[in-house]
Amino acid sequence: MDPATIGLLAFGLMLVLLAMRVPIAFALIGVATLAAFTIFAFRTGTFMPERAIRATSSLVFSNSFDLVHSFDLSMIPLFVALGNIAYRAGITTAVYNSAKVWLVRQRGGLAVASVMGCGGFSAITGSSLACASTMGKICTPEMLRLGYDPRLATASVAAGGTLGSLIPPSILFIIYAIFTETSVSKLFLAGVLPGLLTLAGFVLVIWVWIRVNPKLVPEQGAAASWSEKMAAAREAWPAGLIFAIIVVGIYGGFFTATAAAAVSVVITTMIGFAQKRLTLQGLWEAVRETCVQTSAIFIVAAGAKIFVAAIALTGMAPALVQTVADAQLSPMVLLICICCVYLMLGMFLDPIGIMVLTLPLVVPLVESYGMNLIWFGVVVVKLLEIGLITPPVGLNVFVLSNVVGKAAPIGTVFAGIWRFLCVDVVVLALIVGFPSISLLLSMTAR
Repeated sequence: MDPATIGLLAFGLMLVLLAMRVPIAFALIGVATLAAFTIFAFRTGTFMPERAIRATSSLVFSNSFDLVHSFDLSMIPLFVALGNIAYRAGITTAVYNSAKVWLVRQRGGLAVASVMGCGGFSAITGSSLACASTMGKICTPEMLRLGYDPRLATASVAAGGTLGSLIPPSILFIIYAIFTETSVSKLFLAGVLPGLLTLAGFVLVIWVWIRVNPKLVPEQGAAASWSEKMAAAREAWPAGLIFAIIVVGIYGGFFTATAAAAVSVVITTMIGFAQKRLTLQGLWEAVRETCVQTSAIFIVAAGAKIFVAAIALTGMAPALVQTVADAQLSPMVLLICICCVYLMLGMFLDPIGIMVLTLPLVVPLVESYGMNLIWFGVVVVKLLEIGLITPPVGLNVFVLSNVVGKAAPIGTVFAGIWRFLCVDVVVLALIVGFPSISLLLSMTAR
């Protein structure tokens, strides 16, 4: 059997299994192993399974071993732990509380504070789903209690939660860097301006929405005194310190990204105990949550590594590159096609699953056109960010709805989310049309 045919069948089987809600890690490992076994068995032209067993076993175990022993991959549990410990220590909550005190006088100030709180949370941890879940517990119930329209109260947090994908540190950037062999530090820097641009766009959506329909929010709250504002700002200093350690440490040449994550975890733990907001029980719960979340990511990443190796055996990537070259597509047309594929997949699959499923074929195409992989990484992560709030699935929407409960049905969240989706599309167009938005800061990284 032709390897390319086996590759096409493998992709088809993957989509069927994912549609049947088979966990993506098991689908990746199962399909990749079956595809590799079939290719090795037909290597001589006739089906000889006895010759395929050892080769397939070697491919599966060696790729899994190499991935788990990757130094870059150690950043993921560290940054996940950083976010969990910071939450248990009240550091992420302090960011939201500070923004709330400063913005309470403004109509809709809590919604803006929620988005800014999500941005602050994203600057500490790299998970969009964790950001939506955590900030949903903190922000949404309070907005609903004060009389905010449920669409605004939920959509602002669901959209704000996606900032965890772009604002460094980002788990998606780490996984992209591992599979494309690009610089994690440059990717982190490349995501800063697009992330801040997205945050500003979300704030603008809230401001315009309230100006058009003032009944969405209650009357202006009592203004906080200057002393209260300064006290709130002081409460948020640990978050600023942690972000500074990560940014200055990495880009000042003091730490590697992994070392910066480790130092941040230690300092966050020390601050939590010093402020008496973190207990041994809270630390244990944070470690336990980190183990669960990291294990899930590692299993998917291991399956992806095996899948990439199996696809390499099929020769599909070179064949696809040649097919596109023969079609003589312009770079912009190719990029639009890639964006459409990611947006469609984003309606049904989780971000990590989309990334590991598509990168083996998409990256060779992008490289053949001479596109910058750092810039393309930002485009991919932005597309994945959009997928988190795109119906009919929208993982951030489902997470937030589960956290809030009956007060925020999924339909209510989606009813408000389309305004933020429009801003996301505009920011995506700017990133695609003006690569310097992503590359300006990354050029300074080592």
